[in-house]
Amino acid sequence: MADTAPRIIQDEPEHVIEQKRREKRFLSWPPAWHQLALAGITLISIFMDFFQLGQNGFGTYYPPAVRSMMDNWHNFFFASYDPGGFVTVDKPPVGFWFQVLSAKIFGFNAVSILLPQALAGVLSVLLLYYLVRRHFGVVAGLLAALALAISPISVVTNRDITIDSTLALTLLVGAWAVVHAAETGKLRWLLLSALMVGIGFNIKMLEAYLVVPAFGLLYLLAAPRSIWKRVGHLALAGLVLLVVSFSWIAAVDLTPASQRPYVDSTQDNSELSLALGYNGIERLLGGFRGGGRPNTSINTTNRSANTNGNGTSSTTGTPPTNGNGGPINFGRNGAGRQPQVGFGGLFDTGGPGPLRLFQVSLGSQVSWLLPLALLGMLALAWQRRPRFREDRQQKSLLLWGAWLLTMGTFFSVAGFFHQYYMTEMAPAIAALFGIGLVTMWKDYLQNGWRGWLLPLALVATVAEQIYLLNAYPTWGKWMIPLIVVLSVIVVVVLVGARVAPRLHRVSAIREAWGTRINSFATSSTRFLVPALGVGLLALMIAPTVWAITPILLSKQGDTLVAGPPQTGDFGRNLGGGGTANAQSMLIRYLEANQGNTKFLVAVPSSQGIADQIILETNKPVMSLGGFSGSDPILTTNQLASLVANGTVRFFLLNSFGRGGQLPQQILNQIPEQFRSRLQKGAVVVGPGGFGGRQQATLTTWVTQHCKTVPSKLWQSASASSGNGGGGFDFGGANQLYDCAAAH
Repeated sequence: MADTAPRIIQDEPEHVIEQKRREKRFLSWPPAWHQLALAGITLISIFMDFFQLGQNGFGTYYPPAVRSMMDNWHNFFFASYDPGGFVTVDKPPVGFWFQVLSAKIFGFNAVSILLPQALAGVLSVLLLYYLVRRHFGVVAGLLAALALAISPISVVTNRDITIDSTLALTLLVGAWAVVHAAETGKLRWLLLSALMVGIGFNIKMLEAYLVVPAFGLLYLLAAPRSIWKRVGHLALAGLVLLVVSFSWIAAVDLTPASQRPYVDSTQDNSELSLALGYNGIERLLGGFRGGGRPNTSINTTNRSANTNGNGTSSTTGTPPTNGNGGPINFGRNGAGRQPQVGFGGLFDTGGPGPLRLFQVSLGSQVSWLLPLALLGMLALAWQRRPRFREDRQQKSLLLWGAWLLTMGTFFSVAGFFHQYYMTEMAPAIAALFGIGLVTMWKDYLQNGWRGWLLPLALVATVAEQIYLLNAYPTWGKWMIPLIVVLSVIVVVVLVGARVAPRLHRVSAIREAWGTRINSFATSSTRFLVPALGVGLLALMIAPTVWAITPILLSKQGDTLVAGPPQTGDFGRNLGGGGTANAQSMLIRYLEANQGNTKFLVAVPSSQGIADQIILETNKPVMSLGGFSGSDPILTTNQLASLVANGTVRFFLLNSFGRGGQLPQQILNQIPEQFRSRLQKGAVVVGPGGFGGRQQATLTTWVTQHCKTVPSKLWQSASASSGNGGGGFDFGGANQLYDCAAAH
């Protein structure tokens, strides 16, 4: 007998229906306008980050570390600077692991090393679009994505070996997770956010924690849970954050010093000291890498004379062009670069203060759209009373506002940082730019005083851009008139469209000018959207030029300052130089006479010639004082022991490494706060780097116990009569010492 029971047709859940709608819209053809716009912005980002990527090679300091980390797991895990595993780099390893993986896949060359950062830049643009669109719609998402795609400091960082763009993407993934956590109240999303920030800590240490106030405040105020559950969830997330953050540090510090490289930029060979000191509190209070902290006593228990690793591979990487000498550099202040603002380059961060971000040194890198972002944030905050748990847009305001204010406060008061660190602030500025423009546009279309915020924001942003461009007369003379003309047209239309209806309500004016006022009001309303588009174009001209000029015009392998390239580069004088012939002669001599010694040569610091020798030969080079030359890695007794057992034979020293002083013409180019320390003798300059007085004892031992090698054996005649060859351009003479007789 047939079953006559009625069949019950169940409705599909709402989220399934919505998912199908999204898939239908996604697969529709032709694509919607916003899909085409997103594709165009993505292409802009790809062009900015990938066009001629690696055309000038890569910079110094970090590429040798990547090459060394490719050799063995020991160097890979400890982030060893040199193939011999003698000293680390000054950052955790995670960001460089991506570069090592890329180099393993595509070979060790400039493009493969820069590829992870460029890819991270494009992915950050797409992720920011999704995050902003989620709460404010397609237009806001597109504007935010465009602003980030052309952000000058983001573009130059995406194209460089520094790992700030990798950190930015990591933090954006954390933001995506914490937004889900705030919307659903689910612990797993919050823990994922903590995990991503912990990974970010293992990319650039405490810089990653600058987003923690924003993430924590968002979940605490907006998650749909009871207050005690929110507090408990945050406590668990904090625990996960600390465990993930300090797991690698604990592994390194618990490893015996003799079995690992010395931790660079520390006085006690501890990654914890590096995280909390040089990469932590010293950034806020100010510090100078070259001098390090005073240390008159030698710590005999926290040194590593590690000589693990064979360093025998002969693979040759792409030699760097003369760049900025790695993450510390006195910049590229050349003729016509910043004639009104004094010393330029990576140390030109201006003086601490509330307006620091609007000054030329930092503003030209990241603040072109900052006034509009700040006013947009205020416009959204004024729209309605705080209801973070119910209002999704206020959740975004809390996230991006706290992100921007925390980082803005830090960079306004910090004593020691480089401009490219502000790459982590760029997503918040871009997000609030898109959100603010859409919010103020909606307010503009309504009655009320908030409608005036849009033209006010345009005027304020253009004024800031004019102020920044005034410091660059060559570029400002054509950009300022163009921006002003376009902006005046837009402001006149926007103001006229709001004023005309009010004038028409005044009887006397209506009788005299009624027809003309009506005509103007009608035409201005018709042109409001195109006018706003022109205003957007005007605002984007300067940051786009600042982002693209280094791509098209720069000839340096390590460009970390956005804007028109300059003809001079003081950083090159400190971080490397010399001729290829002089370097090749030196390398040939060292290789021919290396014998069974492990290290090809020893130099006072990791800067300059050490980079070039490692990239050329992939053989161990001993950096006696780490990057700056001030790390107390060895005592004279340990150095004598290494020479006696045949671990190292040759030492390449410079007159400055033996206590000499920088020439006055070079001192005059150094920022005042650092120049005074050099003149007072707190810092000793060695070949390619700055070192503490402690290095003088090592170099004194070498000069007293070892023989000089005749310059004709390892230098060309031109190098001998010039700066001494060997890749240093200090104006002093380099000298090679052979310690074979000191056994």
